[in-house]
Amino acid sequence: MSIKNKKIVGKVSPEGFRCKHRHSGLSHPRCYRRYLSGKQENTLKLPKILIFDIETSPLKAYIWATSVWNTNVNEGQVLSEWFMLSWSCKWLFSADVMSDKLTSREARNEDDSRIVKNLWNVLNEADIVVAHNSDKFDVPNMNTRFIVNNLPPTKPYQTIDTLKIARKQFGFTHNNLNALARVFGFKVKLDTNFELWKRCIDGDEEALQRMETYNRHDVTLLEEVYLKIRPWIHSHPNLGLYVDSIEPVCSNCLSTNLDKTDKFYYTPTGRYELYRCECGAYVRVRSSSVPKNKRKDLVVSVAR
Repeated sequence: MSIKNKKIVGKVSPEGFRCKHRHSGLSHPRCYRRYLSGKQENTLKLPKILIFDIETSPLKAYIWATSVWNTNVNEGQVLSEWFMLSWSCKWLFSADVMSDKLTSREARNEDDSRIVKNLWNVLNEADIVVAHNSDKFDVPNMNTRFIVNNLPPTKPYQTIDTLKIARKQFGFTHNNLNALARVFGFKVKLDTNFELWKRCIDGDEEALQRMETYNRHDVTLLEEVYLKIRPWIHSHPNLGLYVDSIEPVCSNCLSTNLDKTDKFYYTPTGRYELYRCECGAYVRVRSSSVPKNKRKDLVVSVAR
């Protein structure tokens, strides 16, 4: 099956739009309507932020243990390696979702080379990638399939792991994507069970199509979750580095609507003016407001 929507042809959402007055489509709906009709351009040149997810096959192996929990599986016990069944992704704020899946023959032959190469091509365009459990699953597993299929490393990109952020910043009862979506009031994941994965590796075309649909739904859901928690991401890549702007922009969302607060952000040797963005994130200036003569007299605690 050929890659779907390889070229992004849709319009961005109101949040991803900036008119000539530097307002979003929400605050300047008239400008946004002109953009939709082709009479005005989007002046906001966003970094390429890719929301993505992959689905893989299970590993087939013989095991000796009567309990499968924490069972060691030696190399000789492995019957067949895992491989990629499908992938899906979208550029942030784009209405278009890209995806690819194995054909029936490719699944039976455990040959994911075609869809892996297509994913590699998309990743090479990204500045930042967002995934749920990206740092422990999606990125290392994706890289594994790249090198197995004789592909070189992709262009460097920064990662945002929404699972890691959920665990660090909050105390949700469960941190999986479906649980977060339910807590936030979004549509939940599509119902699946292990039978779907079994049918996919057997080359069932209907199951493979269902897997791709499931994968695409996860990506749209992930985008909603990412935007919901984005103001809370203190380690968010600084988007201001990716754009040319004559005025300060929010490091998390690129908005210029920053309100100065009467509070400060403190480090052991500095005090910085604190701003609140319309997205909810707090940002600070880079220059300390502590006078130079006072900085010379400051002492700090001894590191352990």
